[in-house]
Amino acid sequence: DSCSDYGSRDKQGTALGRTVPDGNVLFPDIFHTDHLLFYERFKAYQDYILADCKASEVKEFTAEYLEKVLEPSGWQAVWRTNVFEVLVEVVDVEYSALKAVVQLSEPFLCESRVSTFTLECMKELLELKERQIPLQELWVVYDESGEFDQTALAVEHVRFFYQCIWRTWDEEEEDDFDYFVRCVEPRLRLHYDILEHRVPSGLVADYQNYLSQCEEVYRKFLNVRNNISSSDSDSEVENVSMVEGLKLYEKIEHLKQKLKLIENPLLRYVFCYQKYSGLQAKGPRPTGTKITHVVSSTMMASLLQSLIRDKLCPESCGEELEIQFHNDPLAAVNACYEGDTVIICPGHYVVDGVFCIADSVELEGYGLPDDIVIEKRGKGDNFVDCTGANIRISSLKLVQHDAVEGILNVHHGKTTLENCVLQCETTGITIRTSAELLMKNSDLYGAKGAGVEIYPGSTCTLLDNGIHHCKEGILIKNFLDEHYDIPKITMVNNMIHNNEGYGVVLVRPTMPSDVKDASAERTKGIFLFLKETPKTSKSKGFRQEQLPECVTDELELYEQAEISEQTEGNYEIANELGATSAKKSQMHKKRLSELGITEADDNLMSQEMFVSIVGNQFKWNGKGSFGTFLF
Repeated sequence: DSCSDYGSRDKQGTALGRTVPDGNVLFPDIFHTDHLLFYERFKAYQDYILADCKASEVKEFTAEYLEKVLEPSGWQAVWRTNVFEVLVEVVDVEYSALKAVVQLSEPFLCESRVSTFTLECMKELLELKERQIPLQELWVVYDESGEFDQTALAVEHVRFFYQCIWRTWDEEEEDDFDYFVRCVEPRLRLHYDILEHRVPSGLVADYQNYLSQCEEVYRKFLNVRNNISSSDSDSEVENVSMVEGLKLYEKIEHLKQKLKLIENPLLRYVFCYQKYSGLQAKGPRPTGTKITHVVSSTMMASLLQSLIRDKLCPESCGEELEIQFHNDPLAAVNACYEGDTVIICPGHYVVDGVFCIADSVELEGYGLPDDIVIEKRGKGDNFVDCTGANIRISSLKLVQHDAVEGILNVHHGKTTLENCVLQCETTGITIRTSAELLMKNSDLYGAKGAGVEIYPGSTCTLLDNGIHHCKEGILIKNFLDEHYDIPKITMVNNMIHNNEGYGVVLVRPTMPSDVKDASAERTKGIFLFLKETPKTSKSKGFRQEQLPECVTDELELYEQAEISEQTEGNYEIANELGATSAKKSQMHKKRLSELGITEADDNLMSQEMFVSIVGNQFKWNGKGSFGTFLF
């Protein structure tokens, strides 16, 4: 049977392309095989090479595949290392070792970074290696007959697998189910997601960093373990080595978990990417003035008259205004200092850059959102990054294309979004730890991830918004880690509908059995107002002053509301969040107890999540109004 869609011994002519090697030495052309598509590699590993093998069987299955497709001799290859390249001829293949037995080709062709690599040196090196070279270090010389197509592809599959897929610790993983599903497929998908710019550059850097750390720690762990195994004594030194080995093992497991989360396309944005935003605020303008920036592609007299009447009139502003005109909203934002205002006139603006807003400024559309469209082009990671203490964005439509990250990231400070339309590409709005978002009367749709991502320790207030046609509506990230604070969440009168997954999803780890029995009474106390009217809640001691003023007004509208399907959905969400909050508090108490602290400050211990979830409607979400994702 043919073991690949490429080439055949019965077919005349090669189906593969050729590549001219770089460098000064005139090496022969080699087969061009490193351009294979995702599904081509996927099919080869799943159907022909690995199938349902276990990690411990990978080498055996690969050798069996090579025996079927690899020509045992008669072909040339360029042997490449970090130091040299040399032309060799394959005279035999050690399939079980995944190595080729080679000899130097005639004439001798070698290119080296070190001038001392002469013919004699190369012969000596081959003798030391017993003339056996790992297949992944060989690039098959091009042959237009098609006879060696299968050989070139087989070598490419082996090379790619050991360079991009295989990890040195894989064999020690549990073999409960097949290696392809557990490791190969997610790593292969990640590789192509990175190639096709679907992963933020920061997350790619994180992954490479975790991988390097894990490889280094694993090498240390192996050294410690080998030293223990070779020692026959039961000495104190050996005991110390065992403790060190356990610490290294725990660190490896922690790093491996991070790698697996990034490799999983469903989880990488949920857990892993907490980008640091190093935006520097300019502060007040040196002259002390505040400027109003007016953006318009063309300024007609009638538009200017309307602006003067509605926005720029000294009588309405109370003071004389200094005005600057721009035809690009990105240029206007970049010119802002603390306290400036940007008024964007109707038009369709296409930008190829990032809105980095580090000062307290206001971006205001002059008209309806659908008439003031800012469209992001290019594959940059970000669209709008907010770190200012008090940013306000209103009456704009943001449209995202070819994106890698979400449409709006609130890294620090407070951002208010009102009467806006957000057409997303990847995730929607992300509220990072310690940041705050107030979103009112806005419409968000189209996110391939979550419409709104709420990080631990953040504050998110959603009032009268539509969140629809996303992968998930709202995603609340795991906050059970001891280093995380509990988020404050307010959701009032939102319409969350037509999302592929859940309307709201909470991501958290599976609870240990010793913290499973969270206090029901404690949970009830957090959410009294969900079962009772706001007035009743006040009489029960609910701290109304914690609610934002705008939220208090909204809650009064629901005093007489009867429990309906939507109300039950609201309660279900709040109840689960409260239970998780209580579990976090229990875990915290347990940690203090283990440290010998039996009494703690009540304010410290009562970190319950403040949640107001009232009057929201959940309709036509694929998996329901609320779900919990356990990992």
